[in-house]
Amino acid sequence: MNERNARNVVLMRAIETADTKHEILSEDDRLYASRSARELANWQAAEGKSAPSLDHFLQQRAELILKRLAERTPAFSAFLHRRPLMPLVAVLLPIVAFIAGAGLDRIGNPHRVDLLSAPLLLIVGWNLLVYLALIVWALIPSKRTGWASSQLLRRLAVGTRAVPRKLPAPLAAGLGQYLTDWPVLTAKLAHLRLGRSVHLAAAAFALGAIASLYARGMVNQYAAGWESTFLDAQQVHGILSVLFAPALAVFPLQGFSLADIQALRFVQEPSPAGGARWVHLYAATLLLLVVLPRIVLAIVSALRARRLARHFPLDLEQPYFRLLADRVGASGPAVLRVVPYSVTVDEARHKGLAQVAAMVLGEQAQLMLRPSSPYGEEPKDSLRDARLDDAGVAITAVLFNLAATPERENHGAFLDYLVRGTPRGIAVLLDESSLVERGATQPGFEARLQERIALWRQFCNYHRAPATVVDLLHPEQHPLELGSGLAVSSAP
Repeated sequence: MNERNARNVVLMRAIETADTKHEILSEDDRLYASRSARELANWQAAEGKSAPSLDHFLQQRAELILKRLAERTPAFSAFLHRRPLMPLVAVLLPIVAFIAGAGLDRIGNPHRVDLLSAPLLLIVGWNLLVYLALIVWALIPSKRTGWASSQLLRRLAVGTRAVPRKLPAPLAAGLGQYLTDWPVLTAKLAHLRLGRSVHLAAAAFALGAIASLYARGMVNQYAAGWESTFLDAQQVHGILSVLFAPALAVFPLQGFSLADIQALRFVQEPSPAGGARWVHLYAATLLLLVVLPRIVLAIVSALRARRLARHFPLDLEQPYFRLLADRVGASGPAVLRVVPYSVTVDEARHKGLAQVAAMVLGEQAQLMLRPSSPYGEEPKDSLRDARLDDAGVAITAVLFNLAATPERENHGAFLDYLVRGTPRGIAVLLDESSLVERGATQPGFEARLQERIALWRQFCNYHRAPATVVDLLHPEQHPLELGSGLAVSSAP
């Protein structure tokens, strides 16, 4: 799936998930989109003599749904055609950098070439420092995407975060969720594209400086020389020998001796001769140390971004996509694995869990119920036979009794163990059935119930495992939207 199609699919998911009451997308709209997309996916599969592809089904379904919404809501149509800032930045940044580089040497004397030119030395030194930082960054593991801030990457990926006005509430909520999800998914791609633009801008800046040196040399006669309060001729000769070594090794340029450096010191009015040699040396040095490396880095970033954009890494194992996969026949039945902690699951509650699985993962979903982990037992002991990275499991959910009091050393340790060991993250189910059975008729029970729910949710959020309340004796009391009803923690 490429970037454009992935964007449409993520936008479709955000809108469809937010429209829980089917206010903007009726059930007929969704069924029509699924049926048409399935037919197109099957046709493409037949053309290619392969099995139906979930990628093709999702792409076609997203296009149908977004097109229908755009026809009904002009403001949403305008949002769909809104362009991100990245293409504009990619064009303007190198242009501005070239102009800035061309005007850089205007700071100094326009009629002389300073051998210790601060602007030109700064260009070389800064770029060498950047290369060193890139090497260190590549060698040291980090959870961050790169040097750019998340706010900058978000603006480049989606522009302003403002949702268009005059939208139905579910559609506005869906767009708001999309503007939160998409920058996270495209952070690496946006960083690569921004890096490409920055590398090209650095190369353009150096090219601007080179062009300015030669352009002014056509109409002005440069006088070469140097001056320093703290450096003598021998030290300057050593610095310039190191600086110009690559240029002298690659290009057939005239070298210099210590006597040449001594003779060029600005003790008196400089002689208007020899400027061309130093212009060539500086231009060749900038070309070798700045322009060519930056162009190579820009090409590498562009190729990586192109590959990532063509094969966008969208996780299709999420519950929403697993449900749609069932509709196209591109995947087997989705599995909800429930891990009870100090909870006895009787036959009635087992049926309730099966209904919850069907709500979240579709009618063909399967329930995998593990034995209850005893209170106080080490998680690694009670779960030693569990494959937490099982690719066949769509969602792993921990089941707690809402009547219990959460304890960090027991419930918290159990959650931490599962969050660390489950690559796709976990969900938490808080069963209120036993608590409701005991106290539903007591005065003030509703307020106490809400306090207990708030306590558990705060506790679970602290352990990076968002919770969902269910009633396993009466699952219909808390209907969960198909494909998106459970809050699942992020993968560690």
